[in-house]
Order: sequence, then structure tokens, then C-alpha cells
Amino acid sequence: MTMNKDGFKTQIKACDTHSLAEAVAYLHAGRAVALPTETVYGLAADATSSSAVAEIYRAKNRPSFNPLIVHVADQSAAAGIGYFSQKAEKLAQHFWPGPLSMVVPLTDQGKAAMSPAVTAGLETIALRCPAHPVMRAVLEQSALPLAAPSANMSGAISPTEAQHVADSLGGRVALVLDGGACQQGLESTIISVDDDGWRILRPGPITREEISALLGDEEKPDPNADPDTVISPGQLASHYAPSKTLRCNALDPQADEWLIGFGEIEGDDNLSPTSDLAEAAANLYAALHRADASSKARIAIVPIPLTGIGIAINDRLKRAAH
Repeated sequence: MTMNKDGFKTQIKACDTHSLAEAVAYLHAGRAVALPTETVYGLAADATSSSAVAEIYRAKNRPSFNPLIVHVADQSAAAGIGYFSQKAEKLAQHFWPGPLSMVVPLTDQGKAAMSPAVTAGLETIALRCPAHPVMRAVLEQSALPLAAPSANMSGAISPTEAQHVADSLGGRVALVLDGGACQQGLESTIISVDDDGWRILRPGPITREEISALLGDEEKPDPNADPDTVISPGQLASHYAPSKTLRCNALDPQADEWLIGFGEIEGDDNLSPTSDLAEAAANLYAALHRADASSKARIAIVPIPLTGIGIAINDRLKRAAH
């Protein structure tokens, strides 16, 4: 249990029938709770309540122009909030439940139901149907769409364990449901999709190649897109960052650097001794947390291949080092 100076308590509880019911009760009361997903732990609140969504922004110190992903129980619930083109429906049928978020146009019903703070005033909304059994149980039992960014202070290292949440948000959130270490370890892939085509806004566990193979066409970047406009989470230049300086693509670690290795380069920590990129993704944030807590003044990480999920790993490292 973690308590802040005002006596606000953060409790970590194992996921059982009682704690699930407690989490649902908090959500219906307009409170935010931290829940495990297959990607990272999320700070969830009722996406239809502006006061509940404000708890997320307040707890994380999150900038209000940064929109949130709304988690739903199934594709039917998502279709009541956003417009799904044929491409979007195909993606949902294939990858949901799972680590894929889709930015789609809001329906009139979605505009009326969702808190404007969720979309940051945009005409689109990011939707995801998660695969983690705890998050799915809470979605089904609460019957609420849940806004749920990562459960950590804004811009800091994302949490893949319950204790990471308590270390970052202790005293800012009442309840953390402990579902163990997150399987994927990286935030979901975010894709913008409409009748005209699709483009990846944030790389993640679902790769560009997998999406292209399913849809049978290539990614079509928006020629009118403003690079300074944030239309989905994870687009800020500085994000996922440790408190210490992080140096990427390091082959010459210095004495004051904690080296995160990969493959044959062992280091002080190793994302995957067998050079498995999926294992590296799952271990990335936990390794950054350990490095940040070490006695070394700085952090260095060896090169990670720019293939498959390695593209998403490098995206997080680039923003963490910004």
C-alpha cells in the first residue's frame, strides 16, 4: 500500500471476484482504477463522464490536448461509438480482442455519449478491444466504455507490473488490480483507418506487414496531415522516458552508464539473450525501470533491429531518449 502526504491510499490487490467488484464500483462512482492489459497497465475511468476522465488527466498530469484510447468489450460496442469502414471491420474481426487501436470517425451517438475530454475535441476517436481477461471482465461487469491510457505519470516509463503503477502513481489512484507482468509489454499499435485507406500512427505489437497482408493494400500516409497535431496517444516527441539520460544504439558503454543489452551483448540487463524481438518488447519497460533505479547516472541501450516489432521498440526508445 502506498500513501501520499494527504493520506490518500493506493492499494494493490490480487484479481479475484471481490476486487473485480470493487473496481467496478469505483468506476461507477466516477473514480479511476489501474487495470492490467496485455500491453501495459492502464488507468481506467468511465469514458462517458467528464469528471471521471478528469481524474485520469489529473492523476497523470497529462496534457489535455493528448487524446485517450477508449476500451470496449466487443466490436458491437465499438460500432456504437465510431464509424467502421469495411477495412476497419476487417481489422477488428481479425485482431480483436488484441493490441490494435483504431482511430475512426465519431458517430453522432459517439459524440453524444463520449466525454469531449476523451477525444481532445477531435472528430475522431481511438477504440480498442483488449484481450487481457481482467480488463475484459471489468468491461463486461461494468458495461462501461473505459478510457485507459498507461497508468503512470505522463511521459514517464510505462508500467508493465502492478508495482510500477504504485511507484509512479502512489497516492493518486485508489486501486491497482495486480494481473502479473504484461504479456506484450508495449502499447498497442494505433492505426487510422477510413474508406480511403489506413496509416499507422504508433507502431506496436501488430506490425505494418500484418496489417498490409490482411487488407491487401499498402499504407497510405495522409498528405494533409499536420506533424504538429496530436491525433492519437503516443505521438508526443518526448514520451516513455526514464528520469535519467538514455543513449540509444550504444556499442561503447561508459563507466557511469547502465547498459541494456540484446542478444550476444549481455550488458547489465538483457532484453533477450536469444535475440527474440517479442521477448525484448515484453521486457523493455521493466528493464528501463530497473536501469532508472540503479546506481548508475545514465542509461545506454545497444542497437535493436529495425524489423517487425523492433520498429515499435525503436519508436519507444527514440521518444524516451528525446
